[in-house]
Amino acid sequence: MDNTNITFSQAEKDVIVRKIKLYFSEELQQQIGGFDAEFLLDFFAKEIGAYFYNRGLYDAQAALASKIDDIQDAIFQLERPTEFQR
Repeated sequence: MDNTNITFSQAEKDVIVRKIKLYFSEELQQQIGGFDAEFLLDFFAKEIGAYFYNRGLYDAQAALASKIDDIQDAIFQLERPTEFQR
């Protein structure tokens, strides 16, 4: 398994940096430059990103388990009666 840091394409970084700058401006009434916003993004990706990544994995696993339960129920409903008891 690859344990490298979370990375974003330049296009993704551009969008996220723009959102960081907007947040600082609107919510904190502070101006932050693109370099500082990108540095902050890199910090969060390295130090906190794994928590969000893992949460996404847990959510995906729960969604998949739910679908598997649905499939198992559907298969059980297809079963025909026999003298054999499970």
